[in-house]
Amino acid sequence: MKKIVFTIPLIFFLAVSYGQKLSQITLTSSSNSDIITFVTGDAITINITNDGKIIDWGVAYSRGRYGNYPGRLEKYMGRTEYYTENDNEAFRGKVKYIGLTAFTYYSSYENEQFKGKLKSIGAIQVDYFTAYDDEAFRGKIKNAGVVSFAYYGSFGNDACKGKFKNIGNSTLTYYSSFDDKAYKGKIKSIDTHVFTYYSSFDRREYQGAMKGFQSEYVINGIKYFIRN
Repeated sequence: MKKIVFTIPLIFFLAVSYGQKLSQITLTSSSNSDIITFVTGDAITINITNDGKIIDWGVAYSRGRYGNYPGRLEKYMGRTEYYTENDNEAFRGKVKYIGLTAFTYYSSYENEQFKGKLKSIGAIQVDYFTAYDDEAFRGKIKNAGVVSFAYYGSFGNDACKGKFKNIGNSTLTYYSSFDDKAYKGKIKSIDTHVFTYYSSFDRREYQGAMKGFQSEYVINGIKYFIRN
């Protein structure tokens, strides 16, 4: 009986500790403002930049009587720990634990190029493009667990440089710098999903706005929130 009582919380702990997943990508007009979102096993939302910096974290805002609040987080009131002054200089002061999820970072003696960048979110290992890769995406996330990332390089259209090209099995395209100024650089398609916008010839208050009311799409298991 004691073994059973002990096993149940152990299974729960392991499920939470290894339950992290990439859940959402927030796309903006600027690649430097794109957000990669993870959800931990204990339902905490973690937002990071595409070059491995934690932006914020919290609990997803619940759907209320007025509907959903995409990207909005409520403050997480549980356990949050940080690395101390006694830890490696590359990650002292950075987040160490949020809830049951541990965070690690690359130290200077592991890889000088990645020094201070996020190395893991629980069981999810994070890897980056190196200084030898194209300047448009060097230092950006290459892999996060089983999900791989590719970006448009320096020799493509100016409006696409450094933006996501592939996320897992999904291919992303963008309107080029030769398209209408109201929507050049904006996301054009994710796999078979095509997005259209009001042009510079439409009413001023509509110009550049996406046609239709939907801004969230689930494609190949990942939610995309378009905020451009």
